[in-house]
Amino acid sequence: MSKARIGIWLIGARGGVATTTIVGLIALKKEFIGTSGLVSSLPQFGRLDLPEWSDFVVGGHEIRAVSLADEAMRLVTESRIATPELIARCKTELNNIDQRILPGTIHRVGKTIAQLADDAVPQRESPREAVDRLKRDLTEFAAANNLHHVIVVNVASTEPPVATGEIPKTWAQLEPLLERPRKCPLPASSLYAIAALDSGCSYVNFTPSLGSSPAAVGELARLRGGRHTGCDGKTGETLVKSVLAPMFARRNLSVMSWVGHNIFGNLDGKVLEDPVNKATKVGSKDRLLGEILGTRTQTHVSIEYIESLGDWKTAWDHVHFRGFLDVPMALQFTWQGCDSALAAPLVLDLVRFTECARRRGQNGLLTFLASFFKSPLGVNEHRFDRQFQILEAWAEGD
Repeated sequence: MSKARIGIWLIGARGGVATTTIVGLIALKKEFIGTSGLVSSLPQFGRLDLPEWSDFVVGGHEIRAVSLADEAMRLVTESRIATPELIARCKTELNNIDQRILPGTIHRVGKTIAQLADDAVPQRESPREAVDRLKRDLTEFAAANNLHHVIVVNVASTEPPVATGEIPKTWAQLEPLLERPRKCPLPASSLYAIAALDSGCSYVNFTPSLGSSPAAVGELARLRGGRHTGCDGKTGETLVKSVLAPMFARRNLSVMSWVGHNIFGNLDGKVLEDPVNKATKVGSKDRLLGEILGTRTQTHVSIEYIESLGDWKTAWDHVHFRGFLDVPMALQFTWQGCDSALAAPLVLDLVRFTECARRRGQNGLLTFLASFFKSPLGVNEHRFDRQFQILEAWAEGD
C-alpha cells in the first residue's frame, strides 16, 4: 500500500456530517472503533490500493462561527452520537483540524443559508474572486501538509434549485461569466467544484446542490485531468426505495402510489424548512421511483423539521400496489436512523475509492460510484443491486 498523504477538504466542515466524519476518521486512526458501515472495508475491496486511515489530513471551508470540538459535543448532547469519552480522546486532533478550516463562500446559496454566515465570510466578492480565494486555500493546504492529492467533498446544506438552462454547455463559455456576478447563475457548490477541479483536486458532491453537475464543469474536470462524482448521498429512506422498488417491478406488481414522510431536527432540516431549499432535496429523493418502476405512479415526498429529533431522521413510507385480480394491497415501513452516522462512513468510502481511481489513472466522471447517490451523475441505473455490481466490477478490473 502506498503511504502517500491525501487531503480531505470538507465543504461545510463543522456541520453534522463533516464533524461525524472527522470524529470517525480520528477514531479509526487510533483504532478506537471498528469498520461497521464502511463499504470500502468489505472483503471484495480488499485487493484495491486504498489509502490507509493514517494517510489522511483534513481541512475545509465553513461559513459559521463555531468550533469543531463544540460541534462534536453537540452531536453527543443533542443527537446521542458517540460518547463524551470518545470526543475527549479526540479533542487534540479536533482542535488541530479546526485551525485548517477557513471561511467559505455564500454566492447564491439562498437567504436561509446566507443568514448563517459569520462576518469573516466575504459578502461581496465576485464568483471569480471566490474561486481564486478557494483555490489559494486548497493549494496552500496541499503545500503546508505535503499532500499528494486533495479530495474536496461537499457536505454543506442544500442550496435552492438552479435553472440549468441558463448555464452554458462549455467551459469556454462559462468561465467568462465568473467575472460577471449578476450574470453568473452558479451557486457556491459549483464554485467549490470549479476551484477544486481547476486546482487539480477531485470533487465529490454528497449534497443535492448543483455542484459539478453542469456539462461545462464536467468538461473542466476532463481538461484538467481531474475527477468528480455525485450527487446527494443515498443513506436512508431512498436507499430502501432503491432496494424495494425493483421487487415490485420484477413481480409485476403495479405500484399505484408511494408516499414518503420524513422528519428530522438537525441543521440541514432547519435549512430545508425553507421551501426553496426543500425543492432541491425533494426532487432528488423522488426521482428514482419513476426510473425503476417504469410506470405512472403517484408519488409524494414530504420533509419536515422537528427540532427535538436532532440528527435522528424518521421516514414513514406507504406503498399502495395492485396484485393479481387487481386486488389493492399495501406495504408500510418506518426507517429511523442517525443521519450523520449513516452519511459519515460513506464520505470516507467515497474518498478512498476516488483516490484509488486516481491511482489507476481514471479521470472525468466516476460513474462506478453510483450506488452511493440518490441522483448519480451520468448513470440511469437506480436499482441498488445493479449499481453495487458496477462498483464490484470496477474493483475487479485492472
